[in-house]
Amino acid sequence: MGEMNTAELLVKCLENEEVEYIFGLPGEENLHILEALKDSSIQFITTRHEQGAAFMADVYGRLTGKAGVCLSTLGPGATNLMTGVADANLDGAPLVAITGQVGTDRMHIESHQYLDLVAMFAPVTKWNKQIVRPSITAEIARKAFKLAQSEKPGAVHIDLPENIAAMPVEGQPLKRDAQEKTYASYRSLNAAAMAISKAKNPLILVGNGTIRAQASEALTEFATTLNIPVANTFMGKGAVPYTHPLSLWTVGLQQRDVITCAFEQSDLVIAVGYDLIEYSPKKWNPDGAIPIIHIGMEPAEIDSSYIPLVEVVGDISDSLIDILKRADRQGKSTSIAAGLRSKLVTEYEKYAHDEGFPVKPQKIIYDLRQVMGPEDIVISDVGAHKMWMARHYHCDSPNTCLISNGFAAMGIAIPGAIAAKLVSPDKKVVAVTGDGGFMMNCQELETALRAGTPFVTLIFNDNGYGLIEWKQINQFGQSSFIKFTNPDFVKFAESMGLKGYRVESADDLVPTLKTALEQGVPAVIDCPVDYEENIRFSQKAGDLSCQIWE
Repeated sequence: MGEMNTAELLVKCLENEEVEYIFGLPGEENLHILEALKDSSIQFITTRHEQGAAFMADVYGRLTGKAGVCLSTLGPGATNLMTGVADANLDGAPLVAITGQVGTDRMHIESHQYLDLVAMFAPVTKWNKQIVRPSITAEIARKAFKLAQSEKPGAVHIDLPENIAAMPVEGQPLKRDAQEKTYASYRSLNAAAMAISKAKNPLILVGNGTIRAQASEALTEFATTLNIPVANTFMGKGAVPYTHPLSLWTVGLQQRDVITCAFEQSDLVIAVGYDLIEYSPKKWNPDGAIPIIHIGMEPAEIDSSYIPLVEVVGDISDSLIDILKRADRQGKSTSIAAGLRSKLVTEYEKYAHDEGFPVKPQKIIYDLRQVMGPEDIVISDVGAHKMWMARHYHCDSPNTCLISNGFAAMGIAIPGAIAAKLVSPDKKVVAVTGDGGFMMNCQELETALRAGTPFVTLIFNDNGYGLIEWKQINQFGQSSFIKFTNPDFVKFAESMGLKGYRVESADDLVPTLKTALEQGVPAVIDCPVDYEENIRFSQKAGDLSCQIWE
């Protein structure tokens, strides 16, 4: 085989980590990596913008639990990568970012496109390093994947200077070590079981950690047997099926909502795999008055509104099963949950036959849910539609509705849908986006066409930054600087070789979605949305009083 260079060894290390795809852009300073990838089992997916590449790696990581990999050149390529890297890091998705860099011989002087990338990526990664000599490549690669994938997962960054990439090296990838489970202490399990047995109105708050730990089955059994209602964060959707009689759907809107009442009446919140970034405890426990049990893979983050009575730290499924053996809630009712749930269901069903046009957001989402199967995947972008998706799109199983929530970055839906379709080619995939988010990464639809990932992009079209308008009206009674015009989205799609559709009435949406999902190429649906509903929702939230529903 002859002599190997550092870039070739790095690619061997990536193969050793079972990397399937690298998303990225070619550049002068990563030429050696691209050359090494030509003979690799890894598929390189050339994107149209580094932000798209990072979002693809981010969503791949979230769906598979294995680090998604993205590649850029130095300078502007690396700065473009940062938004998706930060998103993965705050949303707990494993990601490895690799950047090209100038040679080590010109870092000490002002140099074309040179930035200190290790310093720049430090705030948005768990760990990052430059490969300063060829011999350390295998150790850096193994550490990068181990850290990215271990709890709480996140982003890491490897910086490879171009002269190091070309240098000869001997060595091979390091053996991967299996991560052993950790178990909670008996003391914490007993204390948790005792508090749960005594509580009158306990409530489970489930977050993304439960989904990462694949503890959804154990949680459903725990809640059902102990008869405790469950609310999920935006990122905890599907941890318990939404059809379950104890499921109180989603919490996390910045405004009061029906679900707020469950917290106000609770005398114990059992937080399972809940990460404070998903929904600040200051919103649901402002006075710190509600006692909390923290069940997670890691100890609780410090927050004055989140000081647990008991911390149960270890494998989540095992902890839940062990507490279940020790707790007794025989004959304890959950009348509040039943009343709240019927109120939520009634409100949800009320939009099933709404004829309004432009279409109400609740109706768009109701129809989308009817068309999607229980295992199909929707990816929400960020904007006003995200609030409605979070509140109204309900899931049967984990990872079927992905919402960027820690970093909440616009532009994630289209790149994310490409990753979802690569991971699950047999599932229907829909990217739900506003017209604002759509125009941030719509160029990746060309990547989708080339990569052979047909999915549907559903645009909530209001010719403006609707979420900001909503916030402005709530705060100042009027809006400013949020309006814009859009291209003809149907023609835009057709010009790229995709299918384009426009919704002309409320009855159009279901048949249009069904047709679009059957296409062999990506499709775009332009759906005018009635965001008067945003203001109506705020008014209703303002009037919400929590009498106990029996």
